Amino acid sequence: MSFIIDKQTIDDLNIFPKNGKNSVFNIYNNTQTRGGSILLEEMFRHPLDNLDVINKRQAIIRYFYKLQIDFPFHGSIFDAIEYYLSNTDTRTQINASENKLKKQLQRLIQTDTEFQAIQKSILGLIDVINILDDFLKGMTSGELADTDISEIEDVKRIISDEKLQFVKSESGTKKLSLEKAEIYDTIFRYDMNKDMRKILSFIYKLDIYISLAKVAQKKDLAFAEAQPADNNILDMKGLFHPLLTSPKANTIKVISENNVIFLTGANMAGKSTFMKSFGIAVFLAHLGFPVPAEEMTFSIRNGMYTTINLPDNLNQGYSHFYAEVLRLKKIAGNINHYKNMIVIFDELFRGTNVKDAYDATIAITEAFAENRNSIFIISTHIIESADILKERCSNINFVYLPTGIEDGKPKYTYTLSQGITNDRHGMMIINNENILDILIKNNTHEK
Repeated sequence: MSFIIDKQTIDDLNIFPKNGKNSVFNIYNNTQTRGGSILLEEMFRHPLDNLDVINKRQAIIRYFYKLQIDFPFHGSIFDAIEYYLSNTDTRTQINASENKLKKQLQRLIQTDTEFQAIQKSILGLIDVINILDDFLKGMTSGELADTDISEIEDVKRIISDEKLQFVKSESGTKKLSLEKAEIYDTIFRYDMNKDMRKILSFIYKLDIYISLAKVAQKKDLAFAEAQPADNNILDMKGLFHPLLTSPKANTIKVISENNVIFLTGANMAGKSTFMKSFGIAVFLAHLGFPVPAEEMTFSIRNGMYTTINLPDNLNQGYSHFYAEVLRLKKIAGNINHYKNMIVIFDELFRGTNVKDAYDATIAITEAFAENRNSIFIISTHIIESADILKERCSNINFVYLPTGIEDGKPKYTYTLSQGITNDRHGMMIINNENILDILIKNNTHEK
């Protein structure tokens, strides 16, 4: 089973590009091959919930992070090789049984078409195998003991196959004779087609791991320490949002004794950004990828649901409030079914009146607090609910994002503080933008 995540959460966290906007995937996708990019997207769509698999993947990325090496291949050749290996129609095979004159005529006819394309792919594969052979010889097997060593050995076995002994001798060759092309084409496309595809698949993984290592170096990302689910801990130091150019870092620690985070703060104080940063780090950690933080320790979770940018479902006649209710219903069912979940709700019950929002915030937060195995983050403007929750629940961590005043205008720190905010700067922002004056002038003008 994999880490549970749905489309709403993927969209909330900007995991994939949407409407031309930047995304987490774009930041992490520094691959040099199309095959590597496709495989990386597949990884992004299937985060993991297995401790051993996460640690294994992370160990590979750490290895290349330590080596600080470049991807040794030219990515442009792989599309041609992929097409070449996929075209196993025997009518395109160079026929070794034809007489010499017919071969010469065939070569003349095919100079700018099939033969040249086939020859280019054969020479491309020869270069790829030679480069890969040298690359693998430079890798230290001992340091890869906890990684994909079995796959590496399989690739080495293919490269050392006696059928491929010609590869070393043809290193650097720019043009093949028709006779050699016939032999090599038969070996690559027909006799060892599956083996060649294994080599390409392995290279695409190399592309991903080297790419991720470079992203970690460039963005100053950390390798999260994964722990068993039963440890029930999530500790983030220097957490930041990877899509921001000058992000503010925050630190948060969650254990069973404070597994509900109750977040308050004025508008534009940074609540949504913090919650997205939190969710992105959790998501990436469950991929085994470097995370946007100075340090991170986490217990494996079953999945995560966020509700940050919940749209109205007008097509089905749902108001925003009812869309919130349906979202809660779905999440409640999964919390009851799975042991360890992460739930993030931004501005819980913003779609209803203040009295209902107050009552519902208390009731739902109190119900969440009964589950000590899962982690909950709830942000709200209904700060009055905090007093009741303090009395009723011992495992809520009350934090807020403060707002100062400078020259009559709000100044945001974007840094978490313990407690509950009393900041109410909505009217100040409205007045600073002279909205009331504009409306008064408009009304006077109309009269």
